[in-house]
This record gives sequence, structure tokens and C-alpha cells, in this order.
Amino acid sequence: MDIEVGSNLYRNSDGTIEIEGVPQIQMTQHPATGALLVNFALFDVNGRMLLQMVDSTLMFNERRAYAVSKTVDRVALKEADSGKVLLQFDVKASGLVSCSRAEFHTMKGHLLEVSAKDWKIEKQTKAGQTVDAKGGAVSIG
Repeated sequence: MDIEVGSNLYRNSDGTIEIEGVPQIQMTQHPATGALLVNFALFDVNGRMLLQMVDSTLMFNERRAYAVSKTVDRVALKEADSGKVLLQFDVKASGLVSCSRAEFHTMKGHLLEVSAKDWKIEKQTKAGQTVDAKGGAVSIG
């Protein structure tokens, strides 16, 4: 699976995104329907888990503070009250998934921001790179 994070392209990944060395996002497509399935854990600034999403379904949602919207080609996680998008993945083509919007804390409590042009975490920014993941995880941070 190829994954775009901002303007960065990660080719030949296994669908896992490691953030600061911790697998925090895992994606696949349903074999029969082709629907995008996302596994994700959301943390607060102290590293406490607030939400767990399994196969694009909320399994743990503290205080029902978050909502997921999904179609076959898109999965978006939002704050329930404000509607602010915390994470969005779109299938752009067969085998290519794009994350052009994200804003959430990593397990280590650092803020990850993804825009159409780049990704930022702590003092690191990456834009416009193409990386071969060689069948492994995408590494951010």
C-alpha cells in the first residue's frame, strides 16, 4: 500500500504508520468491498488513551467526545462538539491512501499536524519526499 502523508509519499508500506517509533495507525482495505478500514488510538497530551478505533469503528470513546464518519473511500475522525477534523484518510486510487488532514497528540504527548503540504511534529517538518517503506511501516517523527 502506498500512503501519502501531507505532500510526502511512502511507497510499498504494510499499511502501518509509526509515529515517534510507536505504531499508532494501521490501514487496510476490506477484501470484498474495498472499504477503507482504519485502526487508530488517540491520546491526550499526557499520553492517556482517549479513543480506540478498530476497523473504522469506535470501540472506546471517552465521554463520547468523538465521532467517526466513513464511506467506502473515506474515514474521518472528528470532535463531536466542534466538528474539528482530527484525522482523515481518503482512497485516491487502488493501493493509494492519502492523509491530508490530521491534528492529534502522539502517545508521547507531542502534537502531530498534517496539512496538504507537509507534516509537523515537535521541531521536525517533512514535505515533498518520496520514501520506499520496503514492505514495512511508514515512520514519522
